[in-house]
Amino acid sequence: MIELVKRRPLMSAVLALLLLGVLATAFPIVPETKQAVVVRFGKPERILNQWRPNQPIGSAGAGISWRIPFVENIVWIDKRVLDVDMERQPVLSTDQRRLEVDAFARYRIVNPLRMYITARSESNLAAALRPILGSEVRNELGKVPFAALLSPERQGIMENVRKRLDIVAQQYGAQVIDVRIKKADLPDGTPLRSAYEQMRSAREQEARSIRAEGGKQAQIIRAQADADAAKTYAASFGRDPQFYDFYRAMQSYEATFVGDENNKPAETNIILSPQNDYLREFTGRSR
Repeated sequence: MIELVKRRPLMSAVLALLLLGVLATAFPIVPETKQAVVVRFGKPERILNQWRPNQPIGSAGAGISWRIPFVENIVWIDKRVLDVDMERQPVLSTDQRRLEVDAFARYRIVNPLRMYITARSESNLAAALRPILGSEVRNELGKVPFAALLSPERQGIMENVRKRLDIVAQQYGAQVIDVRIKKADLPDGTPLRSAYEQMRSAREQEARSIRAEGGKQAQIIRAQADADAAKTYAASFGRDPQFYDFYRAMQSYEATFVGDENNKPAETNIILSPQNDYLREFTGRSR
């Protein structure tokens, strides 16, 4: 062997490099963020660094592994949370409003063997989930009015979409973690203006209803206050009739000589004798 190396050093170097390359492929390094399916002639043999619930990324399973060169291939599968975007599409709500909805789903591959058998790759899995996500979003949003998308009820709606999508994703070895709506808008043009006018009319009607209720409550409060005041006056006047006469005379003087409650001066001219009974409160009562 040594003589061969001395006589053919270039060929020996090439053979050494090839041997190192084979050894390097025989002992792959599994990253912490990846799981792998070892395939032998198209048939899955074993799983490397498979994701497990309640086991953080970086636990035992990653690191140096082995495979048979030229016989076994490794299919790498992401261990982290992935996402798939739904193509923007129209949705018709129960109140006959056409919406342009854009949503996305976040998922994780929990069974790499099933994923490899059914989808072969991550890109194929995403392509399979995308139309199903769009279909479930259309079906679920078609059961609710447009106003529900602007209220806390929206969270429950998307949870229903997540559960239905998760049932399908399990067939591909995936678990759907979350589904969210990025944007839900009315189409530009006449539908948007019509919706705006309907919303404005509804708010104006609500404002009128609130003002009417407020006016009703104000009248009730004023009537109760007047009743309480009259009751108090009656009790007071019953104890002192002279004070009642004085109080009524002051009210009459104010209306006659000062004006109404809006401070508008009185326009009535009255000529009376100082000894007139109407003016007795100015001169003092006879004892």
